[in-house]
Amino acid sequence: MSRELPFGSWPSPVTAAAVSAASPRLDGARFVGDEIWWGESVPEEGARTTVRRRQPGGRVEELLPAPWNARSRVHEYGGGVWTASDDGILYFVEKADQRIWAVTPGEPPVPLTPPDDDVRFGGLTWQEGRLLAIREVHGTRVPRRDIVSVATTGHWRVVPLTAHTDFVAQPALSPGGRHLAWVAWNHPDMPWDRTEVRVGRLEGGIVAEWTTVTSGTTSALQPTWVDADDLLYADDPSGRWNIWRLRLDFDLDHEDVAPADADTGGPLWVLGMRWFAPLDDGRIVAVRTNGADELVVIDPDSGEVRALDVDVVANTTIEDVSGARLLVSGSGAASPPAVWLVDIDTGGVERIAGADAPWDAEWMPRARAVTIDGRHGPVHAFDYPPTNPAAHAPAGELPPYVVFVHGGPTGHVGGAASGKVAYFTSRGIGVLDVNYGGSSGYGREYRERLRGQWGVVDVDDVAAAAAGLAAEGRSDAARLAIEGGSAGGWTVLAALVGTDVFAAGISRYGVGDARMLAAETHDFESHYLDGLIGPLPRAERLYVERSPLGRPERFRVPVLLLQGSEDEVVPPSQSEAIRDALAARGIRHAYVLYDGEGHGFRRSETIVDALEKEVAFLGAVFGFETPDVPPLELS
Repeated sequence: MSRELPFGSWPSPVTAAAVSAASPRLDGARFVGDEIWWGESVPEEGARTTVRRRQPGGRVEELLPAPWNARSRVHEYGGGVWTASDDGILYFVEKADQRIWAVTPGEPPVPLTPPDDDVRFGGLTWQEGRLLAIREVHGTRVPRRDIVSVATTGHWRVVPLTAHTDFVAQPALSPGGRHLAWVAWNHPDMPWDRTEVRVGRLEGGIVAEWTTVTSGTTSALQPTWVDADDLLYADDPSGRWNIWRLRLDFDLDHEDVAPADADTGGPLWVLGMRWFAPLDDGRIVAVRTNGADELVVIDPDSGEVRALDVDVVANTTIEDVSGARLLVSGSGAASPPAVWLVDIDTGGVERIAGADAPWDAEWMPRARAVTIDGRHGPVHAFDYPPTNPAAHAPAGELPPYVVFVHGGPTGHVGGAASGKVAYFTSRGIGVLDVNYGGSSGYGREYRERLRGQWGVVDVDDVAAAAAGLAAEGRSDAARLAIEGGSAGGWTVLAALVGTDVFAAGISRYGVGDARMLAAETHDFESHYLDGLIGPLPRAERLYVERSPLGRPERFRVPVLLLQGSEDEVVPPSQSEAIRDALAARGIRHAYVLYDGEGHGFRRSETIVDALEKEVAFLGAVFGFETPDVPPLELS
């Protein structure tokens, strides 16, 4: 029987511990012989990343036991932390030393690269019998990156394949090993601004000469060989990332393969991302994103495009193909993140990895896609209303809402099922997840709405989305909160000082001072703000005007600050400066520093504590009880 209780105080089986246990990070999957291997975080073990395999009989075995931890710090965000050879040797980057190690199942790991505190590896791939990686060398004023081939037997030997570029990614060896294709870009561009796909001729195993095969004015991604002279890649000259074909033996002719008003591609935040893969029979399996993700099979000859019935709507990645079988990872509208085995021809779908939600589906809210008119154009978002089969609110009461702001800011959310969202909605707190201008998934024009306007467009868009929801009568306009991390935390803080829409804010490792970020952040993002605000020192006035710490007198509502002590992207000094500004003005607040956490919380105990503190904070500000959640005292 449903009980009548105020919004926010509904009892819920969706505990913070259950959310943490049901939210492992999945990190790649491969067909290895007749086995399936995948990477997966273990929250209860400090969120270390292990690699597991499923054998033909269904038995699952761990290939990388504790304390080994596969994690790369290339670009700080890593990616491509493991791969496997055709004969079943595991290669991975160990978090503690950033070296590449090899594991023969049943035997201890052995190092393949020498110890060096200034060298990091990531983006591992096994191609044409060779182990390739991205190497990042520190110890100088500007880090250096190149594509390398790593010897897998004998003495340590790392051979650079490419000439120096600020950034390189996604190397692809042609069948037979005559050519190497890769993505390259230089400061001040980010990989979603401008990149080049380069193709080089190999002599003696290294690139002897190379040419750029894309315009250099677009964001080309993921070169992938079909045969020795046939190259596919993603590019967005039309304003949408679509798949293009290049024939080396036909005067470098370029052909747009099945153009669509959707994106096959995305922000290259981490190494190892794949949005499409060719099949042996000439078809292409691809992710298409227009708000939400869709998995499709493309027949380039006929132009036919067929959707696959797989529940993936966000963060979808093509992991591997073998014949007509596909490994894909992603989050679904009704299912948490998982790795799926898909038979493209029969339509068979089997979940291989991912945690089961420990609560019934009736507790999970379904996303409602909404578009709200904003000052700068349409604003896209996903609405998750309060959902609890055992409770309802008194007649006439409107629910409190928390507006989620994703990071990046060049990021995207896709309306997927989420334990974190259910943690709020099952307690009677609605969630509005906003893809503000600057988000990917809606084309280059929408993505570039934020160019030069960070702290303006994002703030206006989240405020418009929140106010629009309240105007529809779906939320309590007096109980709107805003929550976000990293760049999303910047938008949270900027919205608190720049609008009167929100009555509370939650910032996870958020940016408070853009000048401080430009001075302290890592090399990958060291010129990101050139495009988002403007180059320094010319645009210093804008940095001050846009920064929340440039307007501390405008803080007026309570704020919760959550921060990792080892964050190299947004150091604790940012959150501590916000804390001090709030204290100086007598604004109610709480500051929580999590020892050992970096940029993005990974440990189970941190995820649990942060979630509980967020709900307790909303209860303290909006005046409702929070059953089973310890209260939070505000300063």
